[in-house]
Amino acid sequence: MKSAIVVLFFLLITGACTKEDIPADTPACIKEKIEQMKKASVSNPPSSVWQYTFNNQTVYYIPPMCCDVFSNLYDDKCNLICHPDGGISGMGDGKCPDFFEKRKNEKLIWRDDRK
Repeated sequence: MKSAIVVLFFLLITGACTKEDIPADTPACIKEKIEQMKKASVSNPPSSVWQYTFNNQTVYYIPPMCCDVFSNLYDDKCNLICHPDGGISGMGDGKCPDFFEKRKNEKLIWRDDRK
Protein backbone atom coordinates (compact mmCIF):
# COMPACT_ATOMS: atom_id res chain seq x y z
CA MET A 1 0.00 0.00 0.00
CA LYS A 2 2.83 2.37 0.89
CA SER A 3 4.52 1.83 -2.48
CA ALA A 4 1.23 2.53 -4.29
CA ILE A 5 0.96 5.84 -2.46
CA VAL A 6 4.55 6.72 -3.35
CA VAL A 7 3.92 5.89 -7.02
CA LEU A 8 0.68 7.91 -7.03
CA PHE A 9 2.46 10.85 -5.40
CA PHE A 10 5.27 10.66 -7.99
CA LEU A 11 2.77 10.62 -10.87
CA LEU A 12 0.92 13.61 -9.44
CA ILE A 13 4.13 15.60 -8.98
CA THR A 14 5.55 14.84 -12.42
CA GLY A 15 2.18 15.43 -14.08
CA ALA A 16 1.89 18.81 -12.38
CA CYS A 17 5.28 19.80 -13.78
CA THR A 18 4.40 18.91 -17.36
CA LYS A 19 4.44 22.05 -19.48
CA GLU A 20 1.79 22.55 -22.11
CA ASP A 21 3.40 23.95 -25.25
CA ILE A 22 0.49 26.19 -26.22
CA PRO A 23 -2.01 27.62 -23.71
CA ALA A 24 -5.43 25.98 -24.00
CA ASP A 25 -7.24 29.29 -24.51
CA THR A 26 -5.19 30.14 -27.60
CA PRO A 27 -7.49 30.49 -30.64
CA ALA A 28 -7.51 27.48 -32.97
CA CYS A 29 -6.36 29.56 -35.92
CA ILE A 30 -3.26 30.71 -33.98
CA LYS A 31 -2.57 27.09 -33.00
CA GLU A 32 -2.74 26.22 -36.71
CA LYS A 33 -0.16 28.91 -37.50
CA ILE A 34 2.10 27.46 -34.79
CA GLU A 35 1.71 23.97 -36.26
CA GLN A 36 2.74 25.38 -39.66
CA MET A 37 5.85 26.95 -38.07
CA LYS A 38 6.70 23.62 -36.40
CA LYS A 39 6.68 21.95 -39.83
CA ALA A 40 8.87 24.61 -41.43
CA SER A 41 12.65 24.73 -41.27
CA VAL A 42 14.23 26.12 -38.12
CA SER A 43 14.67 29.86 -38.43
CA ASN A 44 17.18 32.22 -36.86
CA PRO A 45 16.00 33.85 -34.71
CA PRO A 46 13.63 31.07 -33.61
CA SER A 47 9.96 31.50 -34.54
CA SER A 48 7.68 32.67 -31.74
CA VAL A 49 4.15 33.89 -31.05
CA TRP A 50 3.37 36.59 -28.50
CA GLN A 51 0.02 37.67 -27.11
CA TYR A 52 -0.70 41.30 -26.22
CA THR A 53 -3.56 43.66 -25.56
CA PHE A 54 -3.57 46.37 -28.21
CA ASN A 55 -6.37 48.90 -28.78
CA ASN A 56 -8.49 47.00 -26.22
CA GLN A 57 -8.30 43.69 -28.06
CA THR A 58 -6.25 40.53 -27.73
CA VAL A 59 -3.72 40.29 -30.53
CA TYR A 60 -1.02 37.84 -31.59
CA TYR A 61 2.35 39.07 -32.80
CA ILE A 62 4.66 36.89 -34.89
CA PRO A 63 8.09 38.56 -35.17
CA PRO A 64 9.91 38.69 -38.50
CA MET A 65 12.14 35.70 -39.24
CA CYS A 66 14.90 37.68 -40.82
CA CYS A 67 16.08 40.73 -42.59
CA ASP A 68 13.49 42.22 -44.94
CA VAL A 69 10.59 40.00 -43.84
CA PHE A 70 7.49 41.61 -42.29
CA SER A 71 6.23 40.67 -38.85
CA ASN A 72 2.51 39.85 -38.57
CA LEU A 73 -0.09 41.07 -36.09
CA TYR A 74 -3.35 39.11 -35.96
CA ASP A 75 -6.58 39.50 -34.02
CA ASP A 76 -8.08 36.52 -32.18
CA LYS A 77 -9.77 35.35 -35.41
CA CYS A 78 -6.50 35.40 -37.37
CA ASN A 79 -7.41 38.46 -39.37
CA LEU A 80 -4.19 40.24 -40.29
CA ILE A 81 -4.23 43.67 -38.65
CA CYS A 82 -0.88 44.93 -39.87
CA HIS A 83 2.87 44.34 -40.14
CA PRO A 84 4.29 46.30 -37.16
CA ASP A 85 7.94 45.94 -38.17
CA GLY A 86 10.24 44.33 -40.69
CA GLY A 87 10.31 44.84 -44.43
CA ILE A 88 12.94 46.79 -46.32
CA SER A 89 12.63 49.85 -44.07
CA GLY A 90 12.31 47.82 -40.87
CA MET A 91 9.27 49.94 -40.01
CA GLY A 92 6.57 47.51 -41.18
CA ASP A 93 3.70 48.56 -43.40
CA GLY A 94 2.84 51.72 -41.44
CA LYS A 95 -0.71 50.57 -40.61
CA CYS A 96 -0.05 50.28 -36.86
CA PRO A 97 2.93 52.54 -36.12
CA ASP A 98 2.00 52.78 -32.42
CA PHE A 99 1.89 49.01 -31.72
CA PHE A 100 5.18 48.86 -29.83
CA GLU A 101 4.30 51.89 -27.69
CA LYS A 102 0.71 50.87 -26.90
CA ARG A 103 0.95 47.08 -26.52
CA LYS A 104 0.33 45.69 -23.01
CA ASN A 105 0.14 42.41 -21.14
CA GLU A 106 2.93 40.60 -22.99
CA LYS A 107 2.65 36.81 -22.89
CA LEU A 108 4.81 34.31 -24.75
CA ILE A 109 2.46 31.77 -26.33
CA TRP A 110 5.06 29.62 -28.09
CA ARG A 111 8.72 29.65 -29.09
CA ASP A 112 10.44 27.15 -31.35
CA ASP A 113 12.99 25.32 -29.22
CA ARG A 114 14.41 23.22 -32.04
CA LYS A 115 18.10 23.59 -32.81
